[in-house]
Amino acid sequence: MLRIKNLTCGYDSKIVLKDINFKIETKELVGIIGPNGSGKTTLLRAVSGVLKPKEGAIFLEEKDIRLRGVKELACELAVVSQTSPLNHMTVEEFVLLGRIPHYQRFQFLETKKDIEIAERSMSLTDTLKLKHRPLAEISGGERQLVVIARALTQEPRLLLLDEPTAHLDITHQAGVLDLIKKLNREFGLTVIMVLHDLNLASEYCHRLLLINEGRIHKAGLPEEVLNYQIIEEVYKTVVVVEKNPVSSKPYILIVPEEERQKERSR
Repeated sequence: MLRIKNLTCGYDSKIVLKDINFKIETKELVGIIGPNGSGKTTLLRAVSGVLKPKEGAIFLEEKDIRLRGVKELACELAVVSQTSPLNHMTVEEFVLLGRIPHYQRFQFLETKKDIEIAERSMSLTDTLKLKHRPLAEISGGERQLVVIARALTQEPRLLLLDEPTAHLDITHQAGVLDLIKKLNREFGLTVIMVLHDLNLASEYCHRLLLINEGRIHKAGLPEEVLNYQIIEEVYKTVVVVEKNPVSSKPYILIVPEEERQKERSR
C-alpha cells in the first residue's frame, strides 16, 4: 500500500525527518509514536502530500504521490487532523464535504449517491442521529467521530489520523479507537495514526513505528518496540513494562520520582 524510501523533509531550511524508510502493507493498522517534536506529524503531512520531500520519495501503491493530482490523491487517502472543526455547518453538511474529490466536472451539488455514502459513513460512526445538529453544539468526542465520518465519505483506501484521541475522556478514546479497529478489520481500511498514549498504541496497532529526533528508532510489533530499555532511552523517564492481563499486550507504568527516591534510599 505505502512505501517510503530515503525520505528527508522539513520546513524551509529546517530538516525534521532524515532518511526515513519503511513499508505499510494493505489492511495494516500502524501506530506512529515518539516524544514531542520528534517528527510524527511531519511524517503524516509528508504522506498526505501536504509537505514535499527534500530528498527521497513516497509511493502509494507503487506510484510516487508527487505524480498524483490533488483530486486523485484525495480519492485514495483521507486525513483526520488534530484541529477539530467548530463552525455553524450542520453535521451532514460537513460530512458531505468529503464527496468533493469525487465530483464530476461542472458538478456543484451533491447527488443522491453522495448523500447515501455520507449517511452510510455517519451510520458507521454513530453520528447519523446528529446530522441536523450544528458542529458547534456537539461534544468534542462526537465532533471527532464526525470528522472520521467525513474522511470515510471520501471512500479512501488509506486513512491517516493525527492524535485522534487527543483531549478525549477514556470513554470517547475507547469509542474512537474501537471504531478505527472495526474499519480496519471489517472493511479492510489501511490505517496510519499518530498516538501519544503508548498503552493505546500497544492495544490497538498491529505494528509501531517509534520516531526519535527525526529518525526511525525502532519499528516492529508492540512487544518488540515497547520494552523498558527502549522507552527509557527515548523518553528519558523510568518505566515498568508489564503485560495486560486480558490482551497480553505490553502495558507501560510510569515510576514517579518520589518512588524512585524511596527505592534508592532503601
